[in-house]
Amino acid sequence: MHLAYPAVLSVLLFCTGLYGVLARRNAILVLMSVELMLNAVNLNLVAFDVWLRDALHSGQALTLFTIAIAAAEIGIGLAIVLMVYRNRGTSDIDKLRDTAEGHEPADATAPAEKAEATA
Repeated sequence: MHLAYPAVLSVLLFCTGLYGVLARRNAILVLMSVELMLNAVNLNLVAFDVWLRDALHSGQALTLFTIAIAAAEIGIGLAIVLMVYRNRGTSDIDKLRDTAEGHEPADATAPAEKAEATA
């Protein structure tokens, strides 16, 4: 088997996932795009393991580890997205920018801080 076929497929999958992460606004679609990128990495690991004929099959072992990490990531990610959707009513990433720490409107300073600033 030639190494070029799975490598090209892996590059196409990774680029599709990267486009999905950069262009999508829905958090669930971004998570799906990250999973697509991880699957491209898994395909590369298995293809190079077969091509190198490693006796320890380290590429396949690392692929199993990556699949376990991806399953945990999607579980936690979906739980976070569902909680944000319940609280905010949307899973649109652009509308969730106000959830970042340190983001306060300019007029939201406490009156005590204003009094200290004038004194």
